[in-house]
Amino acid sequence: MENSTEVAAFLLLGLTDDPRLRLPLFLTFLLIYAITVLGNLGLVLLILLDPSLHSPMYFFLGNLALVDFCYSSSVTPTAVAGLFTGGDQVISYTACVAQMFSFAVFASAENCLLAAMAYDRYAAVCKPLHYTSTMTTKVCTWLIIACYAVAFLSASTYAAATFSLPFCKSNIIHHFFCDIPAVMVLSCSDKNHHELIVVYVGSVNIIFALLIVGVSYSFIFITILRIHSEAGHSKAFSTCASHLTAVSIFYGPGIFMYLQPSSSHSMDTDKIASVFYTMVLPMLNPVVYSLRNKEVKSAFLKVKSRFICWTK
Repeated sequence: MENSTEVAAFLLLGLTDDPRLRLPLFLTFLLIYAITVLGNLGLVLLILLDPSLHSPMYFFLGNLALVDFCYSSSVTPTAVAGLFTGGDQVISYTACVAQMFSFAVFASAENCLLAAMAYDRYAAVCKPLHYTSTMTTKVCTWLIIACYAVAFLSASTYAAATFSLPFCKSNIIHHFFCDIPAVMVLSCSDKNHHELIVVYVGSVNIIFALLIVGVSYSFIFITILRIHSEAGHSKAFSTCASHLTAVSIFYGPGIFMYLQPSSSHSMDTDKIASVFYTMVLPMLNPVVYSLRNKEVKSAFLKVKSRFICWTK
């Protein structure tokens, strides 16, 4: 059996082999990526510039926006370039490892950040009088460090489980980037053990995060039910609405994509799910938090006014 290190490069087949679809898809995904970059980096810059957003909630949101930008950037340029050139793309073995690792790091970090943000919303709604003493700068910093540490360890496990396999059947990846299931299926050896490692690690991460989110929002809803004023209900719901929306659109595709063995995967279906997961979702988060958040809108108007005054 040939050793996996003898594979020098892989061939990415891209999103479609239909020439008529390439230009429309190229323009669509280029626009989506431009909105993703402007939206997420703009949100990070806005949080840095406006003192009214220097709170734990926006500290986590800034990190979420940065993670969205990074994990979209690890995949989308490759997909867009493939549509532009109109042919199959060659990606080196090392570049494939790097792409899988970077995508896994930032996707795992987002999973952890959504859990940390749920705990922050629990502290804000259920224990408002103790919020500042609960969510201190030190606590927030350690939560962020923990998120990135878990993400790094998880991504290292995924990449090691995938690329320790020998690839002697084919080097053609039926995908637009080096995703875990699409690369694993190329192995000519028994990959059940490696698949189980990926599924177990992914399951633990997602279940643990969902458990924190579920418990936090259970307490939040109980607290909201005890609030008798209409204004109190509205404020509590508005505090959590954006985060709940982000949670609801994050976990579905992730569970569908990664918590099943590669034998159950349809590559065409995986491509559609991956488009949403890697391109559309990072674009939606800043839109959701901007449209549904009065503080972000107010901060944007203040920064805009200051910029106009500065340019005059």
